Amino acid sequence: MTEPGTIDDDFYRSPDDGLDAPAGQLLRRRPITLTGLRGAGPAWQVVYATTGSRAPMPASGTVITPSPVAGLTGPGPVLVYCPSFHGLGGRCAPSHLLAGGREPESESIAAALERGWTVAVPDGPCLGMTGLGPHQFLAGAAGAHAVLDLARATRALPDLDAAPCVVWGYADGGRTAAWAAEQQPQYAPELDLRGVAAGGVVADPGALIEEIDGGPWAGLALAGLIGLSRAYAYLPVRHLITDAGREVIEQAGALDAAALLVTYREQPLGKWCERPDPWNDPIWRYVLANETSGRFAPKVPVHLYHGLKDALVPVILGRQLFAQYRSVGVDLSWRDYATSHVGAAKDGAAEAVATLTGYLQRRPTPAHPQTT
Repeated sequence: MTEPGTIDDDFYRSPDDGLDAPAGQLLRRRPITLTGLRGAGPAWQVVYATTGSRAPMPASGTVITPSPVAGLTGPGPVLVYCPSFHGLGGRCAPSHLLAGGREPESESIAAALERGWTVAVPDGPCLGMTGLGPHQFLAGAAGAHAVLDLARATRALPDLDAAPCVVWGYADGGRTAAWAAEQQPQYAPELDLRGVAAGGVVADPGALIEEIDGGPWAGLALAGLIGLSRAYAYLPVRHLITDAGREVIEQAGALDAAALLVTYREQPLGKWCERPDPWNDPIWRYVLANETSGRFAPKVPVHLYHGLKDALVPVILGRQLFAQYRSVGVDLSWRDYATSHVGAAKDGAAEAVATLTGYLQRRPTPAHPQTT
């Protein structure tokens, strides 16, 4: 028998004949025991239908109910927790790591469980499932759909059909959370989404890739190139890639975040492309412009937070997103912390949970019409 949660696990295999199911439908589930996760009760690994950048596909995740909480009557709300970037492939999907007690963001998940919330954790588009290719890292719409469809699929579990939900994430997870807020009015208007908390948001991937290319975080720039190439495969996005670059993409597509950072440290994208600044190619300018956050107005309240000393995702990107949301009338709050990227993730967690608690106590305030 194959060990649960490995890349050879049949539970995560994609159907050979495509996917014929409505977005948000729960396709299969199996119970798992998370003895090492504080506050965890019954939990399931799930596979559900979602919509990628352009086509239906299966996605995987984990749904964790809280252990009994004194004074809690009836099912609590659902938090969809969006993890930060774990890698492009292999055994780095959150559902694999949670099952093995190795998920690095377990503290944030436990903080929500201890509130009596059910926590749903998406693996993200193409991560976790086998046969779909590398994770669509930085693909905003596909990531948002995976979040919203997991919220839909969670309603098929016992007692969760009418539970209100909130969304929380940091870094790339914060980007996904913000995109979920933007996409929800059109993509999943029936969801009772009460609010979103998003920290260290990667609001402008084009600006970020240019900033980190060739430096200590260069592996993330390569991951962005690979992830967006996968999401925009219907466009000639790989026309600049050299033969050596195609080999690198094949190898990097199976690596986790740590291996990517070590292997491709200080290696610029121009090393694998026919020009030193591939992000300035017309097709890539279109892709990156299309991936800028703030193009649609969320209709739920949004809490943004960021580290003033963030050397990976500059705070100006978070402030620009805040200004864009404010200009279209989004119900907003902002908090900055005098610390680093990692420090803000830790320092901002308690306030994020407290803010989401407040959101759950009220209905969303109607926002202005969608703005493009």
